[in-house]
Amino acid sequence: MTGPDVRHSATARVNKHKADWRGWKFMWPFALVFIFVFIIPICYAIYISFFKKQMIGGTKFVGFENYARLLGDTQFWSSVGRVALFTCVQVPIMLFLAAMMALALDSMKLHGTKFFRISTFLPYAVPAVVSTLIWGFVYGAKYGLVGSLNDVLGTNLDLFAPNILLASIGNIVTWEFTGYNMLIFYSSLSTIPHSLYEAASIDGASEWQIVKSIKLPELKGSLAITVIFSIIGSFQLFNEPSILQNMVPGNAITTYYTPNMYAYNLSFSGNQSNYAAALAITMAVITMAIAYAVQLNSMKEQMK
Repeated sequence: MTGPDVRHSATARVNKHKADWRGWKFMWPFALVFIFVFIIPICYAIYISFFKKQMIGGTKFVGFENYARLLGDTQFWSSVGRVALFTCVQVPIMLFLAAMMALALDSMKLHGTKFFRISTFLPYAVPAVVSTLIWGFVYGAKYGLVGSLNDVLGTNLDLFAPNILLASIGNIVTWEFTGYNMLIFYSSLSTIPHSLYEAASIDGASEWQIVKSIKLPELKGSLAITVIFSIIGSFQLFNEPSILQNMVPGNAITTYYTPNMYAYNLSFSGNQSNYAAALAITMAVITMAIAYAVQLNSMKEQMK
């Protein structure tokens, strides 16, 4: 081996053990934003959740007192139960509709496929505040579309009634996010080779058999993602009930209607930011635990 070759080999061995920081040069802008916008606020929320503001003596360290108080807070558990019921009913309906739309698009038998895809995704592009205001005026029994239908048909339908109000909110959320989930399902179906469909058709498989044996198994991975995102979104329900609160007659939407509304009102109206921080951390843990359980179950199903 010649002299230059020896030096090149030695340099290569040295560089092999030297840390390569070039990737961090691309990551540091995002890393800084992530730390300051996400990590630091979470750490600060955990920190202040161990304190309590007092009229005499100022802020005092109380340890887990806020969390212990939360365990016996009936308003908190009422809001948790409400969003849990909302999740169990609204999420399956929304994902079922999204899957049916994706299968219809993938069948290539719809006329105006591009228009259908754009029109179903369009509600997701509308801000939640605007969507809620639109549906709020539609639901209005005195001034909206429902009120006009009641006058024409002689009915007395009230979609703001306390016993169906949660379903009315669920309809708004379903309208907003079905198109988004449909695109996730449709993208998953688009990865299936068309030659697989042709082979199945040659073997005599019907359209339903192709959907059952080829398309639906392909949706398992994307289904897990959409379920997790939908659970997180449902437990963070805030915009829709908060905006409808001023449009719904009476006190059907209370200040603790959802956990996020409860935390918001405790912090900004009740001057109990420490207790609100404990509530927010507890809800984050509950949501993470449920999402993790769904993910584990999905991984087990995919490994079968």
